Amino acid sequence: MFTGIVEELGEITAVETLDDACRFRLRGPVVTEGARHGDSIAVNGVCLTVVDHEGDEFTADVMAETLNRSSLGVLAVGSRVNLERPTAVGARLGGHIVQGHVDGTGEILERKPSEHWELVKISLPADLARYVVEKGSITVDGISLTVVDAGPDFFTVSLIPTTLALTTLGIKQPGDPVNLEVDVIAKYVERLLGTQGGTR
Repeated sequence: MFTGIVEELGEITAVETLDDACRFRLRGPVVTEGARHGDSIAVNGVCLTVVDHEGDEFTADVMAETLNRSSLGVLAVGSRVNLERPTAVGARLGGHIVQGHVDGTGEILERKPSEHWELVKISLPADLARYVVEKGSITVDGISLTVVDAGPDFFTVSLIPTTLALTTLGIKQPGDPVNLEVDVIAKYVERLLGTQGGTR
């Protein structure tokens, strides 16, 4: 489990394309400290497994399903990525419960800078709109954020200078894709209510 508090802005250093998958090599001095084979690291909000690591770099395999459901397929050498290790038991939950299981992708639609913060508008797939509510939590590229406004096909978030400086949302522009993970609690509530009502 993750919390959506990005630990560092890493970089893709190599991409190996396979028949139905690809292998990334990523640089991240913070997240590789003490890393072992089989550990999990969230890359732009996608939970990946460490295959190997050496120095401040690690490799991770990405299967076709993940490439199709997320924006990882557009990454190339030099791409910057948000990195986070799983939260430790007993640690503070700084963001919200994040699984690292991307529900879909959105697109940066608009950026409105202000003196001390920036409002970003992001497209929202129709099948995810029911899980996104004003002042609720959403994960964008692995970043735990609070929804400012929620429309039928978009939502907005306000970004503080720290988020702009230390994550990919500081550099992404209109037209760029982002990974979205909605609040898992909302999905469980929907499933339970649907089951009780006999609709599923």
